[in-house]
Amino acid sequence: MIQTMSNFLQKQSNIVVVSIIALFLSFFSSTLFAVLSSSSEIARMSLNISDDFKSVACDNIDIIQKPIVFDKERIALTKQYRLKHYGIKSQSIVIQPHIIVLHWTQIKDFKSTYNVFYPAVLYNRSDISKGGNLNVSAHFLVDRDGKIYQLMPTNWMARHTIGLNDVAIGVENVGGVGGREDLTTAQVNANVCLVRYLKKQYPTIEYLIGHYEYGKFRHTKLWQEKDSNYFTAKKDPGEKFIQLVRDGLIH
Repeated sequence: MIQTMSNFLQKQSNIVVVSIIALFLSFFSSTLFAVLSSSSEIARMSLNISDDFKSVACDNIDIIQKPIVFDKERIALTKQYRLKHYGIKSQSIVIQPHIIVLHWTQIKDFKSTYNVFYPAVLYNRSDISKGGNLNVSAHFLVDRDGKIYQLMPTNWMARHTIGLNDVAIGVENVGGVGGREDLTTAQVNANVCLVRYLKKQYPTIEYLIGHYEYGKFRHTKLWQEKDSNYFTAKKDPGEKFIQLVRDGLIH
């Protein structure tokens, strides 16, 4: 009887051990798969530029200077944002770019978009207002005819992409109202030329991403956001647009 009970307990113990091992292997496999998948997706976003591409002529890129307000108030708000979100206490708002992020504005025309970015203080954005009073902006704004406007210095921090602002240059494209993928061929070509230009200016740039892809960089060394709950889902500038720009850089 005692021997039988002992055998039974041993079998039960073995079952428990096997179950624990199986559970561990399942968790480890799924975690490893997630890590590898994420790494693969990030690798896909690496900036690849061909020196002999022929699809777009970028020899004489024309960048029109049209500064937004970047006064003492906006600089102070930028410093506050960096401290709150990234833990960076600095007298400077200078960044070291590693990523270019392409966006769409969801506004139909250039003037209305520019007016949104122009002030120093955020207005009427309940979705991100908890993140601070610094207004959203981008370094460049591309109109629907392909004209490129520079809104601020490329090595100053702009508020355009949660978690990556301190390492990213933002490029906004007029369009995408209602989530429609309606950005133009002229905008594709302008973005191709602008990306090439920026890569020459900043060899540190490693990645080109659409705004909708930014979450892939969580848990990487480039992600700096301290608030794990501060995140919003995006779909700009559309998968078709970002692929056309990537193709234009290598063909």
